[in-house]
Amino acid sequence: MLRIDHVVYVVRDLDGAAERWRRDLGLDSVAGGRHAGWGTANRIVPLGDQYLELIAVVDPEEAATTDLGRSMLERSAAGEGWSAIAASTDDVERVAARLGLEVTAGSRRRPDGTVLAWRAAGFAVPRRDPWMPFFLQWDVPPDLHPGRARAGHGTRVEGITRVEVGGDGARLRDWLGDDELPIRVVEGPPGVRAVVLATADGALEID
Repeated sequence: MLRIDHVVYVVRDLDGAAERWRRDLGLDSVAGGRHAGWGTANRIVPLGDQYLELIAVVDPEEAATTDLGRSMLERSAAGEGWSAIAASTDDVERVAARLGLEVTAGSRRRPDGTVLAWRAAGFAVPRRDPWMPFFLQWDVPPDLHPGRARAGHGTRVEGITRVEVGGDGARLRDWLGDDELPIRVVEGPPGVRAVVLATADGALEID
């Protein structure tokens, strides 16, 4: 069964973005860490079993050597905004086999030295448009999931209600197979358009 794990938002400056999100949206974040070999780093907006990821290129030379880093360089040059949806699964090999995808390993080191590891499929493949989710399986205990981090949000956040994308509904259904995710296809240019959170103060839409 697939679940929305996190949604990625590309920024140019992590600290500046963290301050804006705290001030304008009431969403706090914690330092995530560096992605080894990718030239990127992130901050985590924890939501319990889910999270929002603020990601930025911190080493352009290193980023230019990888597909992920180059995509982040291109995205940040075009402006800040939503970049990708990650769907978690308990059996990434099964999902990958159904779609004919390769499973690759990834990791990052938190500021406290803890290494978070995962396996992913479908991230850097031409068949997946940016509005389509990629898949991952965490290789860490549940209490180390990034969404479990402690943060002082200005309101109680209950999780991701839906993700809105510009895209093709039929392609999305084929990509997800028998699973369903709270992804709504809307009119507009292709891409991840908005994320809607459920909070104690009502729906919070971030576009």
